[in-house]
Amino acid sequence: MQTIAQSPTPQTASRDWFLEWFDSPYYHQLYFQHNEAEAAGFIARLIARLQPPPGSRLLDVACGRGRHSRMLATYPYDVTGIDLAPGSIAFAKQFENDHLHFYEHDMRQLLCTNCFQYAFNFFTSFGYFETRRENFNTIHMVGVALQPGGIFLLDYLNVHLAQERLVPNEQKSIDGVTYTITRWCDGKHFFKKIVISEEKLPRPLEYTERVAVLGEEDFRSLFEPNGLHIRQCYGNYQLEPFELETSPRLILVAEKTR
Repeated sequence: MQTIAQSPTPQTASRDWFLEWFDSPYYHQLYFQHNEAEAAGFIARLIARLQPPPGSRLLDVACGRGRHSRMLATYPYDVTGIDLAPGSIAFAKQFENDHLHFYEHDMRQLLCTNCFQYAFNFFTSFGYFETRRENFNTIHMVGVALQPGGIFLLDYLNVHLAQERLVPNEQKSIDGVTYTITRWCDGKHFFKKIVISEEKLPRPLEYTERVAVLGEEDFRSLFEPNGLHIRQCYGNYQLEPFELETSPRLILVAEKTR
């Protein structure tokens, strides 16, 4: 894959950049102004397509503040959300009930064995670790946690289209906060430097994200050794077929066959 843009500086993301950034209120302000109706529609289409039996146990991996978990729990399922960010889990816990629970957990570590019938990883909540081993460990955790015949859905960006349409510079203003964004790709990772300015801040804050360039075959090489076989591949939240040149998302549905 060709490199679309290079960083104006040699700066890269720190190894565990996500530990602080994902727990920042600015992260949630920047990314979660998304249309709740769109997300609810996506979940409704997933449930209609996958048809989990009532009472199924569902796992939301890297659930953040639990937006998708809460939507899943409006259906007759038992939903568990896990995330590494303690602030996000503390926020999500206010919505807990008999069928919805949240836990602080590093998805690179084993969680349980044969506990769930379905697992989900939404909104490119993957690919930001330093090594392939860490990515593999995450998929291994999911494979172990699922029962045989269980289903894993992973929602990632279409890296081909993302490279083709990469916007190097952008500025957003949200409720008095200015986000100055610089994007580039080195062929292995997408980088996004975010500089945050707000009147109350003594100086701008800066974070640099890093997400791996992973396509369908890369995921297949992570899934197959863990007994997860890709059955469907969708290209958007309407669950239309994946097209490399035009689909904004890469949504993989895999079955645990052993």
